[in-house]
Amino acid sequence: MKSTWLQLDSLLLLLLLLLMELSFVSPQEGNKPNFVLMMVDDLGIGDLGCYGNKTLRTPNIDQLAQEGAKLTHHIAAASLCTPSRAAFLTGRYPIRSGLADHREPGVFIFNAASGGLPSQEVTFAKLAKQQGYETALIGKWHLGLNCKSSDDHCHHPSTHGFKYFFGIPLTNLRDCQPGHGTVFQIQKYFPFGTLGIVLVTAVFLHHGGIITIRRGLILSLLSLLVVVTVLAAGLFLMIPYFNCVLLRDHSIVEQPFTSENLTQRMTHEAVDFIERNSARPFLLFFSFVQVHTAVFASAAFRGTSRHGIYGDAVHEVDWSVGQIMEALERLNLRENTLVYLTSDQGAHLEEISASGEVMRGWNGIYKAGKSTNWEGGIRVPGILRWPGKIPSGRQIDEPTSNMDLFPMVVQLSGASVPEDREIDGHDLMDLLQRKVERSNREFLFHYCNAYLNAVRWHPQNSFPETMG
Repeated sequence: MKSTWLQLDSLLLLLLLLLMELSFVSPQEGNKPNFVLMMVDDLGIGDLGCYGNKTLRTPNIDQLAQEGAKLTHHIAAASLCTPSRAAFLTGRYPIRSGLADHREPGVFIFNAASGGLPSQEVTFAKLAKQQGYETALIGKWHLGLNCKSSDDHCHHPSTHGFKYFFGIPLTNLRDCQPGHGTVFQIQKYFPFGTLGIVLVTAVFLHHGGIITIRRGLILSLLSLLVVVTVLAAGLFLMIPYFNCVLLRDHSIVEQPFTSENLTQRMTHEAVDFIERNSARPFLLFFSFVQVHTAVFASAAFRGTSRHGIYGDAVHEVDWSVGQIMEALERLNLRENTLVYLTSDQGAHLEEISASGEVMRGWNGIYKAGKSTNWEGGIRVPGILRWPGKIPSGRQIDEPTSNMDLFPMVVQLSGASVPEDREIDGHDLMDLLQRKVERSNREFLFHYCNAYLNAVRWHPQNSFPETMG
């Protein structure tokens, strides 16, 4: 009888220890939130139904806004991809990390370019990873790749906290799709005009008797012009192979990649990542390749909108958002996942396809668009949903920035905001949860490349906001 009681005591003790282990070890039960952060490339604030669009169908994104908070005064730190994304990941103005150039184009245009987001910069992914999060970047990176060789990958997403990467290290160039032309102006890199002028001038002066030039020199100039032309043509043909690369971690999946079904493949990767990590805290940064030019849409979405291929691409993005939200619902992760959707800058308004079709998004009432420092280039969508934590149906008109995600994600993950550097983002949770009605940010600075162009002043009193 005594041994039976000892066995029961041992069994109860074992069960108690097991329960304690589950309660303290299981990250999801420990209420660490998951993060699904989605950034659409070049999406205009006016392209979404929840921001007033009446002709494009974005039901999944609109539902996100209904179930969470919609930011109407959300500002990108730059109107170009590379600096804007650097600011989003680090919570710092891009000029602080050296990713704001004094010259055009201000973004990385070759995989072979040396440079990228400096290793000493701290991203929210790096800090979340230190807190035990599984982290992934799926989609576009555009923050550099190599330093000294084609395979050192010193600026790869893995060096900045992303344990898994499936996507493109650069951006979606027109050159990546046959028949869409090129974004590169070869004449900028090869002196065709100069060589031609020198040759014609030399021939003219020779025939005029002003100077005497040996026939061999003229033939040499002609040969040089031919060689330069051939080299330029060869480079033009090789651009897609050098720059249109799809990676899984550090391995090449496609070179050059094909845009057909690319968003669907990336959506599958995102859902698969969520399924693999449903029992532990995770951070997913889904960085859409759409709707950047050259604009593309999968066959299932082509012809579904009234706005050509651009509208079709917006429809495909909305479908992808719906797939990711459905995965969270199916895996019972909805209540414990903070979802954020934005754009890296305003829509591009000046793109004309190789066939002459004008392809542009809509920035609502705001002037201009991408690559400008007018409001249409930096005013972007901002939607956050976290059931039970962020009140639903909330509209916030206070000035906010996509840099604000850094301190919010860092603190919610259990990490501390770095104190050894200036952080320009402000934690949004008090504003989202109605603990305060006004943002405590007084100034937002607006740069065009590395030049300060404007300051947005939000005085901490009853005076209206001004921008000068």
